[in-house]
Amino acid sequence: MRRYVFLVLGLVLAVAAAGTLALTLPAGAAKPGESAPAGAPAAPPASAAPDKSAPTPAPAAPAKPGEAPAAAPAAAKPAEPAAPAPAAPAKAAEAPKPAAAAPAAKLSKLEEAIAKTPKGKGKGQIDPDAPKGFMGIPGAPSHFWLWYILWGTWVGWIFSSVGAFGGIMAGVGHISVFGLSDYGRTFKDTSPSLNKLIADSIRTCNQYLVGLSALISSFTYWRMGRLVFPLGLCLAIGGLLAGYLVPLLTVGKMDVSLYVGFFGIIVFAVAFVLFYETTERGQKSRKEARAAAKAFEDAHIRKSTTATAEQLKGVEVKKWGLSRISFTFYGQEFSFNPLWPLLGGFTINGISALIGVGGGFLYVPFLTSVAGLPMFIVAGTSALAVLVGMIINIFNMMVVHSVPVDFLLIFTELIGIAIGSVLGPMTSKKIPEVWLKRLFVVLAIYVGIGYLTKGFMGKSIFPGL
Repeated sequence: MRRYVFLVLGLVLAVAAAGTLALTLPAGAAKPGESAPAGAPAAPPASAAPDKSAPTPAPAAPAKPGEAPAAAPAAAKPAEPAAPAPAAPAKAAEAPKPAAAAPAAKLSKLEEAIAKTPKGKGKGQIDPDAPKGFMGIPGAPSHFWLWYILWGTWVGWIFSSVGAFGGIMAGVGHISVFGLSDYGRTFKDTSPSLNKLIADSIRTCNQYLVGLSALISSFTYWRMGRLVFPLGLCLAIGGLLAGYLVPLLTVGKMDVSLYVGFFGIIVFAVAFVLFYETTERGQKSRKEARAAAKAFEDAHIRKSTTATAEQLKGVEVKKWGLSRISFTFYGQEFSFNPLWPLLGGFTINGISALIGVGGGFLYVPFLTSVAGLPMFIVAGTSALAVLVGMIINIFNMMVVHSVPVDFLLIFTELIGIAIGSVLGPMTSKKIPEVWLKRLFVVLAIYVGIGYLTKGFMGKSIFPGL
């Protein structure tokens, strides 16, 4: 176990070091140098003053030869170059110039994008006098805070119930419910940089919501004995590298329409995978998983049998190894090769980082189909993998690539996430596995087709998206 912990810490530190080297500090030492040339011309007036005063004493010299000391007062006049004191105001006037560079260090990407956007009240323009909305942009969408909490509760509940789809629901909220996608698309021609920045910000906001839900769900499922820690850790380790590479290649390059289209393609594909798993043919390869699910349903849902003391322990790891890890869950033994979840974590987190979600919607079918685990322990294991992935993805988006977010929107939604994440594990015990999957399939088909048509055809064929 220590080997895996040290490996995780080493990878996190390596990525953090790379991100730190990628950062650049604004150079502000150029402007102070401009004061030197400004001060140079001040010297000639000082020498010019004695030149003009020299002709006046010259005729006085023959008239009063004994008054040679009068030359001393003439020499004293050059003391008037004390007048360079007015040069000080020139320096003082230049002092504010370095101060003007200070605002550029704050949200430079957002400020630069807003500055390039045409001003006005028309489509694709920004009205400086309009009320500030998303990310403080004048005229951007803004909603009553209670709606953010309610939507966050729904996102937290569905993610913590099935270990998936929370990031997709967070994306649906930001893209459609709160109108950020339609707002960002108006700048496609007038301000492409602002259009792409809004797409990147939506990706990052989604991950904040999923990250908190994953944290709460991981702890809750661990206490309930429904989290396979070694499997979740292998998935997380595999996803670290992908979480660094994808933002490096996509930030600032994907506009809102393209983002929504990719969002729909991936979700629609997942809907087909899960639909296959609900068919009779798809369930034949999961006999052991169905047996464990039935044992859990009998003990916690139907209560038709009495669970033994060993079964009540939930997940219990039996063996750690580089080639095989085994554990038991409600009397059924499972084992896996760590290499497969490492590769799966890399692929899944790469795809999820592309559209800015947690990846639970892909971890769930991977764990149920490839690993053959019952849904009741898949949710907690998926949450652990998502949690680590969100930490590294958010770090890369905000610190390495300086993507701005709306913290007021995020923190308000996080209140609802906390509520829903606590309710999810409690209610999921009362819902049979097959109904959890069918709910997931219906939502995935609806969202997938809706965003696929909206992204690439310009309009969703389903309402509400």
